[in-house]
Amino acid sequence: MIVTTTHEIAGYRVVKTHGLARGNTLRARHIGRDIIAALRGIVGGEITDYTKMLAEAREQALDRMVEEARQLDANAVLSIRFGTAYVMANVAEILVYGTAVTIEPE
Repeated sequence: MIVTTTHEIAGYRVVKTHGLARGNTLRARHIGRDIIAALRGIVGGEITDYTKMLAEAREQALDRMVEEARQLDANAVLSIRFGTAYVMANVAEILVYGTAVTIEPE
């Protein structure tokens, strides 16, 4: 499955548009990570636990979007975008969405 932020792929043409494909995940902060983050905030630097958590969340959301595109019989997702939102205290959503399409070589 080709997944891209662009509206087209060089050397391919869209032969069918299947519609919106999306994937999301919700992640809650962990009290242990919050304590480490607070300490890191005092001395400065990257909070690697949160960096890893958000990277894993993005990958999970991408995987879910790709699975939804496959269920639509698409072989590519174009124009993908990521979004984040706080759902409630200490809980964030990672959302990815794009246009599920069938492409073929030109």
